[in-house]
Amino acid sequence: MPTNCGSPDRDHAIIEQVIADLVDGPLAHLPSGDFAANAAWLTCAGIAHNLLRAAATLASRRHGKARGSTLRRELINIPARLAHRGRDQLVLHLPRDWPWRDGFEGVFDATHRAPPARAA
Repeated sequence: MPTNCGSPDRDHAIIEQVIADLVDGPLAHLPSGDFAANAAWLTCAGIAHNLLRAAATLASRRHGKARGSTLRRELINIPARLAHRGRDQLVLHLPRDWPWRDGFEGVFDATHRAPPARAA
């Protein structure tokens, strides 16, 4: 068991929360009785869960502790419009009064930083 979280009871609660988030989300739709299909789906579910958790940590402290359904509602299912401005510049137009704008922009800014300048 992980030792950096505290007591064994707390560790168990964290594991139960992760399982509940997975069952509430991607594991609710396991494809079939086919072992290979379910194994592939489980792998994709684990990757998606880890990416969602990483995005939540970048968004805000509140999102870092939120349930998976909250993260999907506030950070993934966004009412935005994607536009091109120039050759390689993407612009994301978010609603003006969208309540989770700051959290989403935190994720977007952290993952879309300009590349470092090349040495001459």
